[in-house]
Amino acid sequence: MYLNYHLDRLSFLVIDDNAYMRRIIRSILHGVGVRNVFEAEDGASGFEAMTHYSPDIVILDMMMPIFDGLEFLNLIRSPTNEHAFIPIIVISAHLEADKIMAARNAGANEFLAKPVSSDQLMKRILSVIERPRPFVNTPNYFGPCRRRTHKPFKGDERRLNIDEKFMVPISSKSG
Repeated sequence: MYLNYHLDRLSFLVIDDNAYMRRIIRSILHGVGVRNVFEAEDGASGFEAMTHYSPDIVILDMMMPIFDGLEFLNLIRSPTNEHAFIPIIVISAHLEADKIMAARNAGANEFLAKPVSSDQLMKRILSVIERPRPFVNTPNYFGPCRRRTHKPFKGDERRLNIDEKFMVPISSKSG
């Protein structure tokens, strides 16, 4: 599935305060052929690493001390930032709807739940490669389009028509 891509040509920046998580992600990336994986332990060092390494894709933890993922996203997703268009995959163990929406509203391209599996990480990476989202620039938001395309349902319609759902046969009421 991943062999059709030259992932060895891409560079990744993994920003996570947990060294073990960085090692897991690095191992997954190396396992699919990625050669250039740079690491940072918080958003501040990640922001600095952006200027030194110019990665192709960032994998960003949401909750970190000093400078968290949302602060990092807000700095990167500035129309004047040279790295504003870089794909950013946010990872987090905090799966509350407000946390996911906050990441999306700050400019995350994708969101991935911890613990991270190689299959799920690769799905997110392929998503940003195969289906890059157009960028939106409004007075209130700059970043990847937050709308998902709606795909029509393929299969047999099994829902009842609303009229059929509430119809009661007359014979059952008279008895």
